[in-house]
Amino acid sequence: MEPKQHAFNLSGFQRDLLYIIAGHHKPSGQTICRELEQWINVGHGQLYTNLDILAERSLIEKGSKDQRTNYYAITEAGLTVLQHRREWEDGYLNDRMTDTCIRQS
Repeated sequence: MEPKQHAFNLSGFQRDLLYIIAGHHKPSGQTICRELEQWINVGHGQLYTNLDILAERSLIEKGSKDQRTNYYAITEAGLTVLQHRREWEDGYLNDRMTDTCIRQS
């Protein structure tokens, strides 16, 4: 499946995980969890299941920091997914914002 299609086959939660991982240098699962918990309640099962799905789809890389801690890093494919999603979203937001600015003039 090409990266452009991946963005629409991910849940919002999975996209949020990609953004968090992209914004950190090899965060651990605990770091990702702390970031998420600023916005939503998340269970460890939900978190790690979705991280594994993203790794299986080659959107993130899962590695070992030590015997007990894994790190996660976004891949080029993961960055491409986010880029395509942002472009798609911007197409809608830019149209809406332009309409709003014209009406306010």
